[in-house]
Amino acid sequence: MWQPEPGWLAMPGGTGTSTVGVWRTVLGDQPVVVKRLARPTGGDPRELSDPHHPAYWRRAADVLAGGLVVDTPGLRSDPQAALEEDADGITLTQAWVEDAANSGLFVARCLGGFAGARLSGPALATDQLRHRMARVERGGGWRTLARTTVADVAEHLWGRRSVLLAELDALPQVAQHGDPTPANLPGRAGDDVVAVDWGTLGHGPVGSDLGFYALQAREELDPLVEAYLLGLPPGLATAEQVRRGARVTAVLTALNRAEWALARVAGGEGALAGKFRHPAVAPHLRALQRQATHIEALLAG
Repeated sequence: MWQPEPGWLAMPGGTGTSTVGVWRTVLGDQPVVVKRLARPTGGDPRELSDPHHPAYWRRAADVLAGGLVVDTPGLRSDPQAALEEDADGITLTQAWVEDAANSGLFVARCLGGFAGARLSGPALATDQLRHRMARVERGGGWRTLARTTVADVAEHLWGRRSVLLAELDALPQVAQHGDPTPANLPGRAGDDVVAVDWGTLGHGPVGSDLGFYALQAREELDPLVEAYLLGLPPGLATAEQVRRGARVTAVLTALNRAEWALARVAGGEGALAGKFRHPAVAPHLRALQRQATHIEALLAG
């Protein structure tokens, strides 16, 4: 059975459905990151073996091994990557990407540039937000939010989720990183961001990556949209299409995250309102509060 080497430093938040762990170490004098991906077994969810599902287990390895994003505009991967495959999974080794302290506006412009990338591959993700909404639906919807002061808003937007997802389907479908958090967009090479964790690479609505990124950015969504438009290739989409894609993605994702965070603590002792300041909950509620104007825009139609 595969095991990490003694002395490897485990990275926080490095586990997931298919990710056994992520470690930092040194090979020779080169700092590297080692990521272990587990091959699905018979008892695992079927989506892990679906090449077009965002949760496909080996996408990150295939993207880097195939060099799909080494020369893409806006976002790119570090070209130094190696993988070893065995019966139980894949060990992916990449160069450590130093944090360049990229500003949100710089990242937004690069996300716009990446939207114009031409991606081709057998295992690119599609319908990412739709899959996430379906997972929430299987869990009963935004049941915990129904016990909060945003209950009416949540009920209205949950009832319109199919309409909102259809709006995203009608937008231009472009290249997207799929998980563009600040932690996954750390580096810089010239005018491009050097990104990591390409496990959800694929295609999605224009502006969707930006809406996802905006939830953790310091900047508000509107200036990020303006920066995104500066990087977007001419004729690919209108400003209103970008704004709509970003807004719907940001609002639905913020509600999903708030529900997830609250549901984890709701069963404990005490009133739900008393848990809003819980350290695992408060950041998600603050992110939701920041979407107030965009929630109002969606409520208006």
